[in-house]
Amino acid sequence: MVQKRVEKKDSEAIFSLGNKYYHGGGPGLQKDIQKAVVLWKEAAELGSLEALCNLGVAYYHGKGVGKDKAKGTVFYKKAAMQGHVESRHNLGCIEAEHGNHNRAVRHILISAKVGHKASLDTIKRAFMGGHATKEQYAEALKGYQDAVEEMKSHDRDEAKRRFAKIF
Repeated sequence: MVQKRVEKKDSEAIFSLGNKYYHGGGPGLQKDIQKAVVLWKEAAELGSLEALCNLGVAYYHGKGVGKDKAKGTVFYKKAAMQGHVESRHNLGCIEAEHGNHNRAVRHILISAKVGHKASLDTIKRAFMGGHATKEQYAEALKGYQDAVEEMKSHDRDEAKRRFAKIF
């Protein structure tokens, strides 16, 4: 089924197949990180933000490709500019690594305010370390809470309740 979607140039199917190669999963698929990177590039060209983020990870950390932090950062920026929250968070972490705490906090604030828990935790640590203001932390916390509240739904809560009973 996935292969049929891949043949039709479905970006998410190509991304998913790349993940299977990356982790070595699925019937007849052995781990092949280089193949995963090729598939992620194709998926990214077709519009997959998740693929852009994964390419950022691969290049930034040198997983399956030569380590190239600059190239990894470019992939994160492309995804973040299109609304990919994890990429925005990663950019904030990169800025913090470089000592650019103001820029780091701005990136992390954006991702925290759309409900990214790791970003909320990161800005809390930045506040505790003196790199973010009390107001910035409060803004992140309020934005995070508002985002979480917006995502709540009766159907989602019911599905969680039923899932918990099964397991």
